Amino acid sequence: MVIVTLQRKKCIGCNYCVELAPEQFQMSKKDGKSVLLHAKEKKGFFTIKSSDELIYLKCQNAAKVCPENIIDVKNI
Repeated sequence: MVIVTLQRKKCIGCNYCVELAPEQFQMSKKDGKSVLLHAKEKKGFFTIKSSDELIYLKCQNAAKVCPENIIDVKNI
């Protein structure tokens, strides 16, 4: 199970996550911040849970290059 979490309020809109994991992230046309696709929001944290192990590496790379360190990826 892969769990990806995004703290959207802290996003600066650099677009790195979209470049590295376009299947999971896109940029909002409204405010220019990253959107974690199909995520559920709770207290400012947007989270997806997926059984698709293939997204782990892409999301992990996106988390590593995020200048604000607002992406968390776990493989449990």
